[in-house]
Amino acid sequence: MVFSSPIFLFLFLPLIFLAERLCPGLRQKNTVLALGSLIFYSFGQLWALPLFLLSVTVNYLAGLLLSRDRGVRNRRILTVAVLLNVATLAVFKYTEAIVTGLGFPSTGIVLPIGISFYTFQGMSYVIDVYRDRSHAAHSFGKLLLYLAFFPQLIAGPIVKYHDISAQIDQRRTTPARTEEGLCRFLLGLGKKLLIADAVGLVADTAFLEGVGHTPLAWLGALCYSLQIYYDFSGYSDMAIGMGAMFGFTFAENFLHPYAARSIRDFWRRWHISLSSWFREYLYIPLGGSRRGQARAALNRFLVFLCTGLWHGANWTFLVWGLGHGLLSSLEGRFRAPLERLQAKAPGRILYRGFTLLCVMLLFVVFRAESLSAAWAMLRSLFIPGLTAAGTAALARVFHPVMAGILVLALIFSQEWKLPPLPPLLRRAGSLVLLALCILSMSTGGFHPFLYFQF
Repeated sequence: MVFSSPIFLFLFLPLIFLAERLCPGLRQKNTVLALGSLIFYSFGQLWALPLFLLSVTVNYLAGLLLSRDRGVRNRRILTVAVLLNVATLAVFKYTEAIVTGLGFPSTGIVLPIGISFYTFQGMSYVIDVYRDRSHAAHSFGKLLLYLAFFPQLIAGPIVKYHDISAQIDQRRTTPARTEEGLCRFLLGLGKKLLIADAVGLVADTAFLEGVGHTPLAWLGALCYSLQIYYDFSGYSDMAIGMGAMFGFTFAENFLHPYAARSIRDFWRRWHISLSSWFREYLYIPLGGSRRGQARAALNRFLVFLCTGLWHGANWTFLVWGLGHGLLSSLEGRFRAPLERLQAKAPGRILYRGFTLLCVMLLFVVFRAESLSAAWAMLRSLFIPGLTAAGTAALARVFHPVMAGILVLALIFSQEWKLPPLPPLLRRAGSLVLLALCILSMSTGGFHPFLYFQF
């Protein structure tokens, strides 16, 4: 069950919203949300529910033990808890790739949905409790709701327990806040169904038939960069919007990343909850930038290596992560001349274009099935060529409607300083978005969110 499916939009979400509203007290509301979230997860993968509940239990018990005292014993408890989380993630995420890569038969292991997200939230919880005992959850139900809350269970954003624990205990819902959340949800739904799914069809065609055809390859690279942004930021908008409908406030996960002026600026805007997690729980503990430029560069490489590995057991993800690590380290090394370059408008425009080009080329590697496929696609971008199959595919997928969607996608991906819409206009726009989304669902196929696979 995904947010853009009819069963979620017209059955699950209205029912759980109504049930939560009818509850007289906060404890009952939290119970409804926790049970509803478990039903939501079970609908996607019932077999993975015991694993999820085991993860919640392990982190809950570790938190209780860590909250009792300090010292060597606590460091051991923390180490065991973190290793159990990492081992669970590694077994399900990397075993199949390692086994088949060594030439052995497939293990048949299936990746549980959302495991990368709820595992990272579990680790952040036990680490925070180790650092400050006051962050411990003394109620299993409270930690369960934190880890299971359905708006952010499957694909984030990654939420820290101490940022949301007070909201679990005390929150208010108002008509204005509910309306704001609903509008944000519909904005994300529109991003997903009207833009991401549309440009995604072009990207899929280009990566399948664009090798050797330069125009189709460039169009595919552009469309995939837009698809992954609108797909994932659309999901985050829906999660943030639903959180607001139930009285929760989640931090932003995307801040117009394609308006970034550098690679480091891109990562301050892209998947903010993940980059913040790695910064707080890996980069800073490794020493950050406090031990000189060489050590800072090494730390960045390690962080981006882990970022790539977090996405899956494929060499393409590893190269994608290391590519960003290299570019980020080079920016740190040549910070002064780059700042001089960007002091004037021509330099800023030039480097911003370079940044977007690097991001797009690395997304080509990220999207490819293998390194050889990525290399073939990159060669198609820079070695001019045409093929009959590519020309036919280009004519099939790139038509006036698609060109219009592409132009709108490029415009909306930028950072514009616009005044807030009047309430009446915002409501009308949300209703139009809903109508267009319903029309899209009735005429299109099923397109799951890209980050469900991670």
